[in-house]
Amino acid sequence: MIAYATLGTNDLQRSAKFYDALLGALGAKRAMEFDRMIIWATAPNAPMLGVCTPFDGKPANSGNGTMVSLGASSKEQVDQLYKKALELGGTDEGAPGQRGPAFYIGYFRDLDGNKLNLFCPT
Repeated sequence: MIAYATLGTNDLQRSAKFYDALLGALGAKRAMEFDRMIIWATAPNAPMLGVCTPFDGKPANSGNGTMVSLGASSKEQVDQLYKKALELGGTDEGAPGQRGPAFYIGYFRDLDGNKLNLFCPT
């Protein structure tokens, strides 16, 4: 259902390094690059995630209640990539763990304060 999602950034190159490393660990590569936007994907017709500087020229900020979930293949991968996000400068928003009977999730914020999670169904 989702084709792509974008997150705002105030420093495109800094965000690019963060997401190259984090999304690269999920098998994603840069699929598109523009002056103010970079988009990653795992395959040509797969959902994509991008970062961009806001079109209106105003500072990017994280939306309250906005979150992007990144799919992981296992609990171990959630743990590894959550740790990697923090090593890359992201901040903790909830350590990996079982959430309800069917979800294993770790929450973090990227370098611009955007909230994401790593998700694996259990």
